[in-house]
Amino acid sequence: MNKPTPTHSRTIPRNNGHSGRSVDALLSDFGHQLPRQPEAAAPAHDRTPLFRPANRRGPLRRNQGWAPSLPPVPGWRMTSDQAPALWPFVAGPGLPPTGAQIGVDDFSGGAFYADPVGWTLDDSIPVTNTNVFCFGDPGRGKSGTTKAFVLRMSDFGYKTLILGDIKDEYEGLCHWFGVEPIAVGQGLHARINPLDFGPLIHGWENLTPAEARTRATVVFGRWGTLVRGLVGSQKVGDVHVPYGPTEARVVDQALRTLTGYADGQTRLTETTLPELSKLIEDPSDELVNECRYANRRQFLDDTRLLRDALNRLVRGVLAGIFDAHTTITVDWTAPIQSLSLSRLKPLGDEAVAIALACTSSWGRGVREVSDPNQLNITIRDEVWLQLRLGPDAVKSFDADLRLSRSEGSVQWCNMHHPANFEAIADAGSQSSMIARDLAKLASTTIYHGIEDPDAVPASLGPVAHHAITEWACQNKGRALWKVG
Repeated sequence: MNKPTPTHSRTIPRNNGHSGRSVDALLSDFGHQLPRQPEAAAPAHDRTPLFRPANRRGPLRRNQGWAPSLPPVPGWRMTSDQAPALWPFVAGPGLPPTGAQIGVDDFSGGAFYADPVGWTLDDSIPVTNTNVFCFGDPGRGKSGTTKAFVLRMSDFGYKTLILGDIKDEYEGLCHWFGVEPIAVGQGLHARINPLDFGPLIHGWENLTPAEARTRATVVFGRWGTLVRGLVGSQKVGDVHVPYGPTEARVVDQALRTLTGYADGQTRLTETTLPELSKLIEDPSDELVNECRYANRRQFLDDTRLLRDALNRLVRGVLAGIFDAHTTITVDWTAPIQSLSLSRLKPLGDEAVAIALACTSSWGRGVREVSDPNQLNITIRDEVWLQLRLGPDAVKSFDADLRLSRSEGSVQWCNMHHPANFEAIADAGSQSSMIARDLAKLASTTIYHGIEDPDAVPASLGPVAHHAITEWACQNKGRALWKVG
């Protein structure tokens, strides 16, 4: 049986893509080295910045290729005010460059301008009134910002009235304009009558009955608001003296009797607070009948608190200051006028607050009839003192602010914290609601440095909260402006 002959085969190595040894490597294994060709020197780097040729696909480097097509990238469109958040663009100013140049906008780096009247007239800016509230801890630059605004707005024809300079902070500014501040205090010559007619008395005898009634409504309404605030500031224990419709009717009728308006006179007589107190203390038969009392005794019994409050005011803090006819003459052609109340500080905060209420009413009266083309600035300093007098004083302050838009004036109010509005009344009371609405009467709010985090409204948000409590506290004059 024949055996199969075995087949002899040779395995040929498969070429897996790796080449064999090169001639250079083969000779190197046996100790031989081939001569090398010297490499050419690299060309010197051209440092000329212009006209350097460049490949449109990028520089050619080892192990760096190029893609024949770019991957698809989503495209987005945005406005110029949104682009700085995603791309290092410079943010432009958010307000037009009109009015007083106050400082530098920290976000854009450009100049910041303040123009409350111009903002109110511009429909693209969410400002509805010209009132300005300026908050900040003591020493944070509130007065500096106020004086800078007054000084620079004077170039645009604005005239300023400072209703009560308690610390004489604006005395230097008045001297710079060549104006001497009017010093008010006990023992001084200056007297201010809060019941001054103001310009409304001019030409009263030539008015028609309808025009006379219109002016009388304005004048007696202003006086009634003042007396309400003064009487309501007095306390019986811890309770403010009530001032309701009955007291308001008595005061209004007494004022009409003293001026002669109740008798139909065409030439009215200016009255004062002591004369008002004297008439209510010793009422005439006509006053008792007009107030619908059965007899004189009933009148005296019902008005006891009113009479006591007026007597205390006339013989107390108002004595020698607001108890006579006005003896000062205000030059309304001057760029600034100031009433200095620094001499009242030894009398206490209540006396200063009552003086602020009286000067506020007087200042409102002397500017009730003004040139419609004349722009005015009214500075109200240390407003928190007046707000502490009670709910009736808050109502008086509220009435002054609500007329700023119609009068074309800027009401600039300085105080410490926004919490001053919440601290003037009990929670849930009518006064608290008035105070809450009062905080909304200013479309422009300035927040200087406030260290107490609880004193900053939480509605401003964390960014604004940090700016007020941290950033603004680092240097004087820094402030967060809330416009609209």
